Amino acid sequence: MTLPAHAARHAWHGAINPLHATVYFSPDLGKEFAALGITDPRAVNLASRSAAMGAVGAGAVTSTFYNYRHDLVARHLPAVWDTAGPQQVLDARLRAADATLRRLLGEAMAAPEVAEAAELAMRATEACTRHARTLYSAHADLPVPEEPHLKLWHATTLLREHRGDGHLVALLVLGLDPVEALISHTATGHGMTPKYLKAIRGWDQSDLDAAGERLRERGVLDAGGALTAEGAALREALEEETDRLDAAPYEHLGAAGLARLAEIGGGLTLKALKAGAFPRDLLGKA
Repeated sequence: MTLPAHAARHAWHGAINPLHATVYFSPDLGKEFAALGITDPRAVNLASRSAAMGAVGAGAVTSTFYNYRHDLVARHLPAVWDTAGPQQVLDARLRAADATLRRLLGEAMAAPEVAEAAELAMRATEACTRHARTLYSAHADLPVPEEPHLKLWHATTLLREHRGDGHLVALLVLGLDPVEALISHTATGHGMTPKYLKAIRGWDQSDLDAAGERLRERGVLDAGGALTAEGAALREALEEETDRLDAAPYEHLGAAGLARLAEIGGGLTLKALKAGAFPRDLLGKA
């Protein structure tokens, strides 16, 4: 069955990725990692995202994460594994996801629709593929939690990383390096603000300025840092290619299943947003 245009993209942005990403900005994650002896927020972020791959070093993480500054990654990996092993980190992350969803969703977390959404999302993952998808494949080896809200979180993790791995292929094809990818995404109004590109990804202002200049030379940004018509077309081509590489899970789920997943997941995302799941200044151009 043919899906409506951009239906999978809209579901991913509005109902799948946000549910997974709640954990990264949750105080519960910091608490769980502090108990392990990991207190630096950047170490927490890097360890929590990479632990499914095992006790990997900086090279593997910089490669698979794409848009983190390598010296930031090397500052924390592989050293963090001397403090806590990957399985300890994965267990702590799951506990944090549990606490986060319970706090953000309240009574809605126990609604039967959560179990329904978990089954729909897991059904979509049946069509995910492992080749050239490092983060997805690593997470696909993890056990599926039994509790519906954690099963849903796990499924959104798989779908997030599957799309993300394909997105990196599209970035390479379209010739956007790590910082150019971030800056052009910020220019759309939907990417992270420069504050968080520095705090989380490790880039400094000179890196951002240099990438902006390269994008202006290519005609992607105008003199004021806004996307040109050519830049908007480039970003849309990037999303279209990402959609193409990520189509299989949603085609497998079908139009009706995808619409239902988007409906339930979108409602849960809205509750999470209203409960303060993300910093107010996380996204935008400022």
